[in-house]
Amino acid sequence: MGELQLRVTIPDGVEFADLRLSRDVGDGRVRFKMAPIEAICEASDLDLGEIMQGPQPLVGLLIAAWYAAHLERGGAPDPVQEDLMEETRLEEEHGGGFSYPPGHA
Repeated sequence: MGELQLRVTIPDGVEFADLRLSRDVGDGRVRFKMAPIEAICEASDLDLGEIMQGPQPLVGLLIAAWYAAHLERGGAPDPVQEDLMEETRLEEEHGGGFSYPPGHA
């Protein structure tokens, strides 16, 4: 099974910071503005629904790849994306996530 390659076009005027990445305090869910994702999908001729809701949503991969390109071009680090990358690294290093059963945290 090969590595998935997703080629996207970042339209002029769309910056990584436009995502306004944040996390919910309660459940840790990642939040972001949809306008930049919509603009990228339109410029790249990608199906927004598939990117967001497909059997394996690709929006996380799209954001991670965009962030890597953003940093390569001298863009400022994003604290939320940095946290997400660290969580992913730790999960891979330790064989997946860990969570207590409900009511036992």
